[in-house]
Amino acid sequence: MSKLGVRALSLLPPEKAHEATIRLLRSPLAPRPKVVSDAILRTEIAGLDLPNPLGMAAGFDKNAEVPDKLLRLGFGFVEVGAVTPKPQPGNAKPRVFRLRKDEAVINRYGFNNDGLEAIGERLAARAGTPGVVGINLGANKDSSDRAEDYVKGLVALEPHVSFLTVNVSSPNTQGLRDLQGKAALGELLGRVLRARKTDKPVFVKVAPDLIDEDKADILDAATEAGISGLIVSNTTLSREGVSGPDAHQKGGLSGKPLFERSTAVLRDFAVASEGKMPLIGVGGVASAEDALTKIKNGASAVQLYTALVYQGPGLAKTIIEELPDLLRRDGFTNVADAVGAAL
Repeated sequence: MSKLGVRALSLLPPEKAHEATIRLLRSPLAPRPKVVSDAILRTEIAGLDLPNPLGMAAGFDKNAEVPDKLLRLGFGFVEVGAVTPKPQPGNAKPRVFRLRKDEAVINRYGFNNDGLEAIGERLAARAGTPGVVGINLGANKDSSDRAEDYVKGLVALEPHVSFLTVNVSSPNTQGLRDLQGKAALGELLGRVLRARKTDKPVFVKVAPDLIDEDKADILDAATEAGISGLIVSNTTLSREGVSGPDAHQKGGLSGKPLFERSTAVLRDFAVASEGKMPLIGVGGVASAEDALTKIKNGASAVQLYTALVYQGPGLAKTIIEELPDLLRRDGFTNVADAVGAAL
């Protein structure tokens, strides 16, 4: 997409711009950049072989409409969703707000999605298509047994994806973050993993708004359950470092202001696990240098989303083209050598 196209989308309300981007990617006019991943970028996390460590974070392709179009943009892997067992509309609109000066976004979508049946059909339809595509699992707002919602999602979608993520860290479903407590998380992960029929990786996505005790509890619960890795982190409730007319809006903040906070939490998990827990770093990644910083602080792979709002879908190609030179500049012969190098 040209800079003009990105500018045109920026004139639309944020949610309308998002919907228009999905429609564009579904159409014959979808961008098809020529992207070649340098061999130095090939890497592995939790048994997943990736052509490069850059992933599309959950929340962009909520309904699994364009995962393969996203892979063509250069992403080494794509996470779709979040999906809940029953379709749900999410929270009232408007629910997405740009903080242009801060290159940030506040959203309170509330797990709006087409539901397990529709999303399952779309993922099943890509059977045999190459590329690493995972699913982010959520719970319905009105569910009486949220752990069971995650189990239902895993059972239905495990055959159709490369990995699954238990999302207990969205701030936009009331009470969901309570599932990050050690006892609740241990029970939840135990139920989810007992339902698994394969050895496909199951990750847990955590919040950046954690005290040290929270981090220790999450790491203990994840380790004891045998979880495959952590995705660090979701959006933040903090408004530190942001301003403007919409900075007060309720919801999760993402984008550039989240970078340092999420990287600090990533580093804490890497240190506490002594590098033994596979980690995916997400939060504020907007350049190849940002991606490398996450990797050096313990991430075996990284994800982004909000930066596309401001830089357009060509950002993936840019990062994939620039990251090899940065790795070689710092003396690394592959991504794995750089993981945790700053610790």
